[in-house]
Amino acid sequence: MLLFVPKETKAHEYRVGLTPAGTRTLAADGHRVWVERHAGVGAGFSDKDYIVAGARLIDSAEEGYDKCDMVVKVKEPLPHEYPLLRPGQLLFTYFHFAASRELTEAVTRSRATAIAYETLVEADGSLPLLVPMSEVAGRMSIQAGARHLEKPQGGRGILLGGVPGVMPAHVTILGGGVVGTEAAKMAAGLGAHVHVLDTNLKRLRELSEKMPKNVIPLFSDRAQIVRELEVADLVVGAVLVRGDKAPHLIRRRDLGLMKPGSVIVDVAIDQGGCTETSRPTTHESPVYVVDDVVHYCVANMPGAVPETSTLALTNATFPYVRLIAEYGLDGAIARNPTIQSAVNIRNREIVHPTIAALFDTPPPSLAGEVA
Repeated sequence: MLLFVPKETKAHEYRVGLTPAGTRTLAADGHRVWVERHAGVGAGFSDKDYIVAGARLIDSAEEGYDKCDMVVKVKEPLPHEYPLLRPGQLLFTYFHFAASRELTEAVTRSRATAIAYETLVEADGSLPLLVPMSEVAGRMSIQAGARHLEKPQGGRGILLGGVPGVMPAHVTILGGGVVGTEAAKMAAGLGAHVHVLDTNLKRLRELSEKMPKNVIPLFSDRAQIVRELEVADLVVGAVLVRGDKAPHLIRRRDLGLMKPGSVIVDVAIDQGGCTETSRPTTHESPVYVVDDVVHYCVANMPGAVPETSTLALTNATFPYVRLIAEYGLDGAIARNPTIQSAVNIRNREIVHPTIAALFDTPPPSLAGEVA
């Protein structure tokens, strides 16, 4: 198979979809790997590293998309890349289709096959290709929040952990999954007073057993969220609904309950955001203010630490890349059926049930049942 690794074009996105180590393994397997020049530089990998590993460097993304069988990247194709997609071509990356009808329609029209990292579900219910970046984003959410609580950044002027004789900040985390857990660990380590809200009682019990004493797991309902917003200095949106849009747990009118200069870090922005006032931002311009509340909604947070993020991501994705390269998509699914859960669009049809329902387009199997 011919695989192509393009240079990411999203603003301040420095990660890369395949490392030189992965390239070397694929080359040894007999596959060809084309890498766009400078694709890995931001993550600490030189063009020479890829050449030594057996890749061919190309100067044009257009050439790579035109000739390859599979594109391996990190973030979803941007509008200028839509015309490059070809019928039957495999795209293996993060898509987050639920957050963008435009992207969904563009990939569907292209007849390319979209294999999404974020929807691959293992037999135990885990999301192995989402977990690494969720771990990074969860930890970064506290760094970002602490930074933007500083007065020069528009925040309240609160030190997250306080000092002896002064109360620490109150951190509210909406969601007790991977993002929420990592955020709680970081905030607790800095000495903040942390509340983690979730609707899963089993998960709350697990958090209660393993978290330090300054982390308090609480059942999430509308009344509790309102109480939290009244006291929170930093709110982290860590909600995930697999393949679907995040629910708006914080409404526009709720901002009036919050302290002026408090901060919301909406990690769920990739799935549309869990705050009604959230909209995607970039590392270059990461925040905006609504009703005196600072919103941090960077859609590719792990891109700011590309070396760590690339290694963590490719550790998880590479076994699937290698399997698909060796056996093709159908052959890989036959050997590892969980890969089917990552296939979102194929042959101009949305085949992932959740995304199909979101866009009122039943997948072929469901359409057949209805008929």
